[in-house]
Amino acid sequence: MAPVQAQAVPVTAESSVVPEKIRDGIDLEINGEHFRHTGDPQMPLLWYLRDVLRLTGTKYGGEHGENGADLVLLDGKALSAIGQPMSGLAGRQVVTVEGLAGNDGSLHPVQQAFIDEDAIGCGYCTPGWLIAAVDLLRRKPNPGDDDIDRLPNLCRCGCQTRVRSAIKRVAAGKAGQP
Repeated sequence: MAPVQAQAVPVTAESSVVPEKIRDGIDLEINGEHFRHTGDPQMPLLWYLRDVLRLTGTKYGGEHGENGADLVLLDGKALSAIGQPMSGLAGRQVVTVEGLAGNDGSLHPVQQAFIDEDAIGCGYCTPGWLIAAVDLLRRKPNPGDDDIDRLPNLCRCGCQTRVRSAIKRVAAGKAGQP
């Protein structure tokens, strides 16, 4: 048997692999991971999440995000993903509904409260409600009915009463309790 070196193909200038220069792009953090977007800088964040990263929890809620289904947390604040071009996200932190749970799989208290209160109808609007609730509770730890009613989310299944109960459950520190 021939030595390994004798079996190797000699490297010449014509056959060598030259690494590509790192492509310019928009660096951001999504759910704690670094990503670089090298495509159209005007692409809305929603389509980057859904079509490129396959994070499909954030839903399309109209051209202007009018029903809250497309909410994400941008630097900790709820924002419509359809209205945010990738060009404005360099160095920013995005959390989607997929990023709410802990790394160990434990549910966020808001997620647990939605389960506890059965605040999930068809489920289309649920990710947006979860993001809106996390943002509301960060800003106002003990929200009233008026605060909850001002959230931009719509539910066509009629779960608003149960959503209100779920948000109040979290505020009371009772998520996951009977």
